[in-house]
Amino acid sequence: MDAIELSVFSSRIESVCDEMGAVLQRAAFSPNIKDRLDFSCAVFDTQGQLCAQAAHIPVHLGSMAYAMQDIVDQFDWQPGDMVAFNDPYLGGTHLPDVTLVCPVHADEKLIGFVANRAHHADIGSDTPGSMPLATNLEQEGIIISPVKIMREGKTSVEFDEIMRVLQNTIESTGDFNAQMSANQRGSQRLSSIVKEMDAQQYNAALVHLNAYGDRLMQQLLTSIPDGEYDFLDWMDGDGLGAENIPIKVNLAVQRGTVVADFKGTANQVSGNINCPLSVVAAVVYYVFRCLLPANTPACFGVYRRIDIKAPHGSLVNAIKPAAVAAGNVETSTRLVDVVMGALAKALPARITAASHGSMNNVAMGARTSEGSWNYYETIGGGMGAGAQYAGLSAVQTHMTNTLNTPIESLEMHYPLRVSRYQVRRGSGGTGKQQGGDGLLREMVFLQAAQLTLLTERRDYQPWGLNGGADAAAGENFLNGEKLQAKVSLAVDVGDRLTIKTPGGGGYGLDGE
Repeated sequence: MDAIELSVFSSRIESVCDEMGAVLQRAAFSPNIKDRLDFSCAVFDTQGQLCAQAAHIPVHLGSMAYAMQDIVDQFDWQPGDMVAFNDPYLGGTHLPDVTLVCPVHADEKLIGFVANRAHHADIGSDTPGSMPLATNLEQEGIIISPVKIMREGKTSVEFDEIMRVLQNTIESTGDFNAQMSANQRGSQRLSSIVKEMDAQQYNAALVHLNAYGDRLMQQLLTSIPDGEYDFLDWMDGDGLGAENIPIKVNLAVQRGTVVADFKGTANQVSGNINCPLSVVAAVVYYVFRCLLPANTPACFGVYRRIDIKAPHGSLVNAIKPAAVAAGNVETSTRLVDVVMGALAKALPARITAASHGSMNNVAMGARTSEGSWNYYETIGGGMGAGAQYAGLSAVQTHMTNTLNTPIESLEMHYPLRVSRYQVRRGSGGTGKQQGGDGLLREMVFLQAAQLTLLTERRDYQPWGLNGGADAAAGENFLNGEKLQAKVSLAVDVGDRLTIKTPGGGGYGLDGE
């Protein structure tokens, strides 16, 4: 294939993912999916190797790329099948993220898979929002090991069993149906592409695509001086007594390859900031992908030269049944800082200062005789500055790529009133380039509820780079009283929650 043919092919299969995302967003019931866009879509080959993805959620997509090969080997795939899973130790990230995988056939021959992953605010946890301060996986909700929820195009008994566990049946059923519809549309589109090209040419094009992705990554890695680059950062705590938790990485770059070794990272903890190795892979893939040209295809070949190691039983390669709900959101963001901090020693002009470093998770809800509600939100913050530009303010960064829940949607769906929502001026780190400012979001409860906060960078500030100042740490308050970074408590009518998110670090010495 010449360059133009390859570019057209890459765009065509990427458009399959885009259309899947459009179907999922428009068909979903929950604000978490249709407004915040907390979902991701991708295409895989018959071996479960990534072929294309939409510009959705990095932590979803990287972990799917890492784990899908193990999933597809488990089943005899027939037309009309659909498999669901969320088990973090069998290819998932954390329980609210449910993945649906659909085989794609052309002329009755298996030619690949489409998959999507979406966050469900109700996944059967006893704590509303399904993001509890848990000590084991079972407390975080229903564990779905890979299982067929559709056979011959019809939902299975296993699907009905999953639905019976969930509290918000109408919303949950709507969201699952939206995920199924997205995969069915993706299957139709990919099948039509393969039939137009024929299967042999399609597979040959995938070989060319992966080879091109591999060449781009090789060029990047050979531009990094051979050597070993270390970095150490710290998690604030797990909310259950463990504090000042180290995460360490060693990047060994040699002759166009890299090994990311997390030896020296803390052992897994009692709280839920542990994460499976698939999340670590998503982080490492993401950071190196950010250094590649914008037109780099999102395919398996891009990641062939990256090897990832982490001690078994550590915070970043936990052993089941360790709790992991916050590992996917909070530990993943710290892992980005750690990998970027190491790369800054090799490429100081290309790496930014630390961004806000927390998804600032807010989960809440209530279960009464009149019904139940579950609300989940991630709140943005400041972006770290770079050598040539200031950091953006009030944005989502790195491993999350969601939107906020619009105030109108939030107040329409939940018994909440947003009283303040503004940029937190002066929270970004100073420097030659200014770090972005964080956010301030304040909500008043109109109904008694259970509230859970899973936040980070409340003790350890986002760091500046090359002389730039650190950003302000985040703060959480209830009725003016300061809260811990991770907490679960009951709130009453009229209570006021205030979240002040961290800014981004500054870059360079001011005045230079």
